[in-house]
Amino acid sequence: MSLPEILKRRKNRTYLSRKINRIRELRGMKQEALDAELGISQQAISKLEQREVIEDSTLEKVAKVLGLTTASIKNFSEEAVFNIIGNTVTNHDNGSLFNYQPNFNPLDKLIEALEANKELYERLLASEREKVEILRNR
Repeated sequence: MSLPEILKRRKNRTYLSRKINRIRELRGMKQEALDAELGISQQAISKLEQREVIEDSTLEKVAKVLGLTTASIKNFSEEAVFNIIGNTVTNHDNGSLFNYQPNFNPLDKLIEALEANKELYERLLASEREKVEILRNR
């Protein structure tokens, strides 16, 4: 194999460490959060993300913290992620159909209904007391 072929192969090779770094960044996780979960220093995370080879045991721990499987890290493709995002994000105005988030808290509505029920019950009770008082005075 010639030197240009070796250099080309090396350039095209994506290390697991780079994939871990990109997945962590895409998830919005900082190195400090990852080191806290793994119980190692931030410098160790930095070195881990620069390695050419990562042991399977370390990869399993990192995958668990990232909420992934080792296979998903090994098969991660940044191009595929951006293709999926590019093909699913549109400028249509019907986005609210897919991401419906009510702007009220159902628990608050339940509490309001219970308070209204309590108020009605108290008014009914007061009315019944008035009736009893009127009947006693006769």
